[in-house]
Amino acid sequence: MPEPEVNTELPSDEDFVASPAGELAGEFFGTLILILFGNGVVAQVLSAKDGSLGDHDSIAWAWGLGVTLGIFVAGRLSGAHLNPAVTLSLALFQDFPWRKVAPYVVAQFLGAFVAALLVRWNYSETLALVDPGNTIKTQGVFSTLPGNGSFPVSEWGALRDQLIGTAILVFIVFALTDVKNSPPLANLTPLLVGLLVVAIGMAWGTDAGYAINPARDFGPRLASFFTGYGTAMRDQYGNFYFWVPIVGPLLGGAIGGAAYTHGIKRFLPRG
Repeated sequence: MPEPEVNTELPSDEDFVASPAGELAGEFFGTLILILFGNGVVAQVLSAKDGSLGDHDSIAWAWGLGVTLGIFVAGRLSGAHLNPAVTLSLALFQDFPWRKVAPYVVAQFLGAFVAALLVRWNYSETLALVDPGNTIKTQGVFSTLPGNGSFPVSEWGALRDQLIGTAILVFIVFALTDVKNSPPLANLTPLLVGLLVVAIGMAWGTDAGYAINPARDFGPRLASFFTGYGTAMRDQYGNFYFWVPIVGPLLGGAIGGAAYTHGIKRFLPRG
């Protein structure tokens, strides 16, 4: 009697599709990782009055690495948008399902909110030491300000900055992820997107703190508001500012997506 054949091949997961819950978990935890590094590095830098714990460059690098690590966490489950501006742009120009836009955005905001609470809790002693009144001085740990709170930039100047910065982000993200273009080999895309954020921070960080992500700004802004920062929704001039890092990136992302779609993608090979 012949022995039954045993299939020793591992099941293929090439056609794996995450469940809706898995997608939202990816966006939540990916954004959480991003903010843990991003808000965390700013808190560390501002904790030292003499600048001994970092500077602008360390902030830019940690934000970029946070993006890279967040993408590695969420990439397989959700595509690792980690940014409502990216999600909206993908829906507008790359057939991302509109029914998923709102759930993705909510997951991103919640991930950013929870991460900011963790940073606020962990750095509570040092923030209380350098800024016992929870003022504009350390508000930048959690949310952006026009001119980083010190340069003479209005909310309208910051809005312009966010339009341009997020347009650059989405334009290049579309290029890096377009299989018809010259996409990165193997698993280099997360690293290159992280380096893109580092570059934006180093080149476009003065006028508005390069939020370029509504979830990255408003989630932590809300967390800081609930934990003692009464001016969290305002800028250093006393104006309501919270809307700028929301509206600017959403519009800028759409501009960047349109520019890539009509300026580059239309000339690439079809099929």
